[in-house]
Amino acid sequence: MPILKVARMGHPVLRQVAGPVPIGSISSDKVQQLIDDMIDTCREYSGAGLAAPQVHVSMRVLIMEIHQNPRYPDAPDLPLTVVVNPQVEHLDPTRQMVWEGCLSVPDLRGQVPRSTGVRLTGLDRHGKPIDITLRGFPAAVVQHECDHLDGKLYVDRMESMESLTFLGEFERYVRPKLVEEVNEN
Repeated sequence: MPILKVARMGHPVLRQVAGPVPIGSISSDKVQQLIDDMIDTCREYSGAGLAAPQVHVSMRVLIMEIHQNPRYPDAPDLPLTVVVNPQVEHLDPTRQMVWEGCLSVPDLRGQVPRSTGVRLTGLDRHGKPIDITLRGFPAAVVQHECDHLDGKLYVDRMESMESLTFLGEFERYVRPKLVEEVNEN
């Protein structure tokens, strides 16, 4: 499977609202190939998720997977999840501040407020209904990917640009504090 080129911040496709995938075309070779290529691309770049607009396709398709991810070493595992025409319902008014990065905004991290729990509905790659509840970091991942489908980037959601940092500085100064906080709890 080919590794797809990732659209970077500034490309117009990242600011468009992606169109829904017609139910009858989910099983098409075109959509199935897109899904396979998105999985390979996400894994190649160690992403936690990827939305179709990030690979220059304005369709409501996303994938998520977290397993021993070097970009998010402390994140809980999330099995490969493919969602077509996803919808997110916020289950809890409580928000968490999450350090996020993005393949379309390379080498940066920033804190974003996200709902602590969400219900994700949509269709899997075979057109079967999906209805799952996600909490913590996986909930943040799905909100991040659904934002891409609506033409939003995580930097649009940041309450303060003071946390915006280059990845190297994040690894040097922020991650050790986060690990220390986890170990104290």
